Amino acid sequence: MNMPWWEQVIGGNTLLNWLIAIGIVMVSWIVVRIVRVVLFKRFKDYSSRTRSTLDDFIVHLTEGALLPALYLGSLYAGITYLTLSPKVNKILHVVVLVVITFIIIKTITSALNYLINNALGNDAEDVEKKRQARGIILIINIVLWIIGLVFLINNLGYNITSVVTGLGIGGVAIALASQAILGDLFNYFVIFFDKPFEVGDFIIVDDKMGSIEYIGVKSTRIRTLSGEQLICSNTNLVNARIHNYKRMEKRRVVFTFNIVYNTSPDKVAKIPGMVKEIIQLQETTLFDRAHFSAFGQFSLTFEVVYYVLSADYNLYMDRQQAIYLAILNAFKKENISFALPTQTLLFNDGPFSTQKPQTLTSNS
Repeated sequence: MNMPWWEQVIGGNTLLNWLIAIGIVMVSWIVVRIVRVVLFKRFKDYSSRTRSTLDDFIVHLTEGALLPALYLGSLYAGITYLTLSPKVNKILHVVVLVVITFIIIKTITSALNYLINNALGNDAEDVEKKRQARGIILIINIVLWIIGLVFLINNLGYNITSVVTGLGIGGVAIALASQAILGDLFNYFVIFFDKPFEVGDFIIVDDKMGSIEYIGVKSTRIRTLSGEQLICSNTNLVNARIHNYKRMEKRRVVFTFNIVYNTSPDKVAKIPGMVKEIIQLQETTLFDRAHFSAFGQFSLTFEVVYYVLSADYNLYMDRQQAIYLAILNAFKKENISFALPTQTLLFNDGPFSTQKPQTLTSNS
């Protein structure tokens, strides 16, 4: 008696089992396809109309990991319905572990990238922060993929103790050989999280000054006032004393001037008030004090302190110039003379001379 065609055995399985396995795969793929076309497409269109980044992240994660996982899961469900040889089962096990590991690591890295970028914000200043964060994201991704690879090797039945030991010894050797590079790398994390300066800040380091152009994993680039690019290692910058002028809310200005000794006391008493009035007439300035501060060797010394309510250096120089010009004009009207260093020389014809000493005053 001939057996029915569906009971014929091919590859260790009946035709009926093969048809059922193929049916499971096809039906599952059709369901996934319907879900993708009907539900996911609508959600994707909705996310494109909103300003939220969370739905964009869900779309990206679904396209990159979830949908491929559903297709592969459907294929796996159909294959496992069949009776397979040990060799094929082993190959299938390896493939499944590789795919699962890839999907898990891909999901974790995507989630971390989203969380970091979302925490940095979307303003114009935050765009530059995101550029700086690329180095950190790259390092995190490398670490996660290494962990995933070790996990995969361990689940494939291999002893990873020797691998971990080798990585440890190799890591120590690499660390000893590249101490400077690793130091710059860790200081990059310090700069990123502690933020002693950011791109666009005007800083002074030792005898160099300029604006931060780029903060990298190994070095930071500074555009100096003379135009050239100064490249400093992150370690040197973190260990240096940095003057960050961008964060200065107001600039304290101190200057002195000298007038001649023969100025009358009445005019000397009027000078602090005159300077105060001049400074108060300037915009974005705050007067602090003006005093007759010392009897100098050649002159009467005045000290003035005021604030420019901005960190802009050009604005500070404009205000300082305007104040100096106003002081010059005011002193000219009051006939007040600025002092120059002078010497007084006494001449005598001899120790027994009856002539009076002559006094000569000359600029030195």
